[in-house]
Amino acid sequence: NLTCEYLTDPAVVDVLPPRLSWVNEADSGERGQFQTAYQIRVASSPGMLATPDLWDSHKIPSPETNRIVYNGKPLSSRQECWWQVRVWDRNGRPSEWSKPAFWRMGLLHPSDWQAMWIGAPWQGEEALPPTPWPSAPLKTLPPPAPLLRKAFYVQKEVVKAVAFVTGLGYFELYVNGSKVSDDELVPNQTNYGKRPGLPERSIPLEDSFREYRVMYLAYDITSFLRQGENVVGAMLGNGFYNPGKFWCEGYGTPRFIGQIYLTYSDGTEDVIVTDRSWKASRGPVVMDMVYFGEHYDARLEQPGWNAPGFDDVLWEFAAQRRAPEGKLVAHTALPDKVTKRIAPVNIRRKGPGTYRVSFGEEISGRLRIQNVSAPAGHKVTIRYISNLFSGDNSYTFGGKGMETYAARFNWFVFHAVEISNWPGELRPDQLVAEAVNTAVEEAAVFETSSTLFNSINRIWKRSQLDNMHGGIASDCPHRERSAYTGDGQIACVTVMHNFDARAFYYKWIRDIYGAQNPETGYVPNGAPWQPGCGGGVAWGAAICIMPWEFYVHYGARDILSDTYEAMKDYVRYMLNWVDTSGIMYHQRTGKDGKPLQWFNLGEWCAPGQTIPDDMAHTFYLWYCTDITAKTAYVLGFEEERRKYELLAERTRQAFQKKYFDPVKGTYGDGGGNILALKMGVPADQYPRIIEALKRNLKATRGHLDTGILGTRFFFEVLAENGLQDLAFEAMNKKTYPSYGYWLKKGATTTRERWDNDGSHNHPMFGGGLVWFYRNLAGMQADPDEPGYKHIVFRPQPVPELDRVAYFLQTPYGKAGIEWKQEKDRLTVDILVPPGSHATVYVPAKKGCTVLESGRKPSESPFLQEKGWKDTYAVFEAASGKYQFTVQE
Repeated sequence: NLTCEYLTDPAVVDVLPPRLSWVNEADSGERGQFQTAYQIRVASSPGMLATPDLWDSHKIPSPETNRIVYNGKPLSSRQECWWQVRVWDRNGRPSEWSKPAFWRMGLLHPSDWQAMWIGAPWQGEEALPPTPWPSAPLKTLPPPAPLLRKAFYVQKEVVKAVAFVTGLGYFELYVNGSKVSDDELVPNQTNYGKRPGLPERSIPLEDSFREYRVMYLAYDITSFLRQGENVVGAMLGNGFYNPGKFWCEGYGTPRFIGQIYLTYSDGTEDVIVTDRSWKASRGPVVMDMVYFGEHYDARLEQPGWNAPGFDDVLWEFAAQRRAPEGKLVAHTALPDKVTKRIAPVNIRRKGPGTYRVSFGEEISGRLRIQNVSAPAGHKVTIRYISNLFSGDNSYTFGGKGMETYAARFNWFVFHAVEISNWPGELRPDQLVAEAVNTAVEEAAVFETSSTLFNSINRIWKRSQLDNMHGGIASDCPHRERSAYTGDGQIACVTVMHNFDARAFYYKWIRDIYGAQNPETGYVPNGAPWQPGCGGGVAWGAAICIMPWEFYVHYGARDILSDTYEAMKDYVRYMLNWVDTSGIMYHQRTGKDGKPLQWFNLGEWCAPGQTIPDDMAHTFYLWYCTDITAKTAYVLGFEEERRKYELLAERTRQAFQKKYFDPVKGTYGDGGGNILALKMGVPADQYPRIIEALKRNLKATRGHLDTGILGTRFFFEVLAENGLQDLAFEAMNKKTYPSYGYWLKKGATTTRERWDNDGSHNHPMFGGGLVWFYRNLAGMQADPDEPGYKHIVFRPQPVPELDRVAYFLQTPYGKAGIEWKQEKDRLTVDILVPPGSHATVYVPAKKGCTVLESGRKPSESPFLQEKGWKDTYAVFEAASGKYQFTVQE
């Protein structure tokens, strides 16, 4: 598990200096193990690691394993770095050296780029105009996807060939007839450059963002080359650079840039760059638009276009394209890939050549047609079935034997497809559904004795993955496909409890940082910004919440250093909307000078009564200010910590004064009491608010009554305030409104609204599921020792469940808890990774017998008894496995 900048063997890095991490493992059954020192060595080749030419840290006494800063010789552009680490354990014994890992530096200086941006000569510079309303058809179709090619000759022995390339909106790179990687839909989506039309859109913003970026990738193409003629080719897609949709504002027509460095055995180099000598032609992808679909005509294929020996005399020379304003930065981020393949689970013939094919769950991706023959010109259409349109798709056969096809520059959302005009009888082996999303890896296991709870977690994970494309998380993968910051901050903690999302959020947080207006401090409702993103104060709050949660769960102090000024800037912006009583009411105006709803949302998608907008705004002012104060403390800014703590306390008091009803003893239903308890309430109010919550849940027959903002905290707040039974009851519901209601309706993904209306693929309500891991299972990170350096295990069993297990791959290794209960016996298994320690709360009444691994806790190694607290026996545990049993 050696990583550089959160990635395993990253192909391109431009962070100076890079940061390195690793995970230690203890011997089976060993307790109390931790690292006391490490040694890193970095060399320019694997063979030089024994006597490294770039860095030998020598033995450094330190327990740190995360984000270790490279401290060797200065690194240059294109430098390839091989590294390994060994560590010393608590007894001073050194480990073996790890297997070598790798990273490559990118093009570190603007002057390194000698290539020009090129595109199709039959297109101009300007992007397609957006449609006038969301459902409006695309009036002007773009031309077919451009093909670009360049022939070059190799006459010496090549020892290394690396291509630094990117294309907007999407590209595929080929060398000598082969696609060079399994990446899909690259590069990641960013704010590519300036868009003069933004101020005139329905949600108007000045194009005054902090930064603009275009990500480039690096591919080692050495193995693709041969002596003599070689050909590099690229196919371009429109992507979000040229979307032509109401929700978006385009940047321009497709374009491509690349530099290929050929290093020979004699030490010399050649550089192949994109310029006007490249040739261009129209390709067989006759239409590709991310909101409208893709059509492919195999009759227009030009076999061998990306290989040697092809005659390109009829091709035109490429046109130079304007460079985007965005800075070219390394794609040190996860690309999209095919992450799952699903065979048909049911095929039903509806008529001649028409079939409905079901796949059992909703995914975002595409259908692959494989090994099918039909006459030239025979056209098959694919209708992707979900509750919202995600684009048209068709394939026209070339009539040259067995053919295979899958869309390249789009994803579709579907649990089934309807295929029309299929040639002959459809066989199951001729189709496969491919899920395509940003390639985050699952990092956790959550299992319970409740089929319902397991299913809720499963359908949320599917929805979250369906919405991860291009290094951002969207609200929905079909209708809007936009990087909503509000949805993102609400769900991010749940994501971090299920996936290794370090590289994903590191990139997306940078997008949010870059989307901020540095002069005003305003953070938009989506990042990268698209002018269809409606939201409000809680959306911009992502600039505070997401870095803080990243720090807590991944232990990266640098993410706070990178975003602290942006946090302060957003708080500064928020204060412009605070009245003399300390209440925030955001009323940003639109083009007509009147408050525009889509700038000023409060709670969203509540099933009934909604809390006032100014209540939601004021809560998030407190929340952001509180996080900013904590961040100042971590970074050592004591004076600013006091400043923001005082502001947070003033805001809390203003909230209490404004919204507490002393007659009814409540802050209101629909989440008012939930938010108040999250902030903290005066002691004299507390019992009345708890009783108000109980009355409210009795009135709703145990159902939640919150929208996305309240649901994020609903279950946790109940559990943390002695109401775990009510939290369980609400999560266990199968009637409206509840997660179970969606499952009862046949959901395989989570919904936009509790009543099953709107989008059927929305991950935002997943924010409430943190209760599964942090309260029900009972494993929490400690902000004072982040990244699970210190783990708090405090399970809250309920009588209705026999078993709950949660295990997570943390920065220190695998950690987790599993509890089981029988008639009069509770068993709690704990796993603490090397380098971490834990406080363990074992549910037990005084007088019960508590054992650890069958012995008295006082006799258990690396375990300290800390007494009793409430209904828990409390212990401090070093790393290792522990099994506690509680006998009545």
